[in-house]
Amino acid sequence: MILKSTFVVGGAASGKSAYAESLVLNSGKPRVYLASMQAHDTEMQDKIAAHREMRGAGWRTVECPLDAVAALAEISHDEIVLFDCATMWLSNHLLAGSDLGAESRGLLAALDACRGQVVVVSNEVGMGIVPENALARRFRNEQGRLNQRLAAQSDCVVTVIAGLPLALKGALP
Repeated sequence: MILKSTFVVGGAASGKSAYAESLVLNSGKPRVYLASMQAHDTEMQDKIAAHREMRGAGWRTVECPLDAVAALAEISHDEIVLFDCATMWLSNHLLAGSDLGAESRGLLAALDACRGQVVVVSNEVGMGIVPENALARRFRNEQGRLNQRLAAQSDCVVTVIAGLPLALKGALP
């Protein structure tokens, strides 16, 4: 059984999205996919297409590269939402020049107020080398702070490494 909020975090291509999708699929509830990725180039278009194919039919998709707050407010109590992913969402806000602190606080409040069950996916960005440029360091630091706050607020936190889930908080659903 999935709890009110589950946070799934892992490295790039770790299997975190597939794991999160399986949680949502197994819930038996109407599924909503909040998509934060923007298709700026062919590689991103291909990645979006691959994720859509992997998910299959039966999802209501809401594109929310910047405004996940409004999308979360529309979720009903009988739905389950997959927000994939907080990393792209934060990156979009960084590049748009948004107030990252205010946007992150708004997202956390919207997740807490969401009427349906929520699964949030994010990248772990703090396990690598220190980035060479200021923008990359700022992003790493902001993402690390957001991940910590998402983990603290979530009922269950799972990391996925090499496709294998490991519970960090709570029990595996």
